[in-house]
Amino acid sequence: MTMLENIDWILVKDIISCVFILSGVFFILVATIGLLRLPDFYIRMSAITKGSTLGLGLILFGLGIYFNQPSMLLKVLAVITFTLITAPVAAHVIGRTAVQNKIPFWEYTNLKEFKKYLHREHLEEVVNYDKYEEQVLKKKKKEKKEKKAAAREKFGE
Repeated sequence: MTMLENIDWILVKDIISCVFILSGVFFILVATIGLLRLPDFYIRMSAITKGSTLGLGLILFGLGIYFNQPSMLLKVLAVITFTLITAPVAAHVIGRTAVQNKIPFWEYTNLKEFKKYLHREHLEEVVNYDKYEEQVLKKKKKEKKEKKAAAREKFGE
């Protein structure tokens, strides 16, 4: 008799699935604590998005191992993939909307790069407008500069 014959594979499967499920619960718990304790909207949103996505993925993977059926594992992998794709995109859209609605940042947040981006893209004065209105404003600024240049040429300055 070899040592592999003495192993209870059902118990091993249950232990592995419990480890995945409990680690997923841990990440969701940490994300929830972060949601309650972190200082501003953006950091809270980051914590809850990352923690819940990872936690949900681990819990579902643990369930897939526990039920040990190919169809169940396929469904679990589909849900995990869908969640990994949609959660960051949704968080980005919500964060961008928060910036456009001027939700304040935490006072200790380093905004140097963010302000450089806004200045480079000429968004500091048009944060609440959509892309079409931004393009209209850029076009008006360009026309205004061209008129000034034409007036200078006309009067010989």
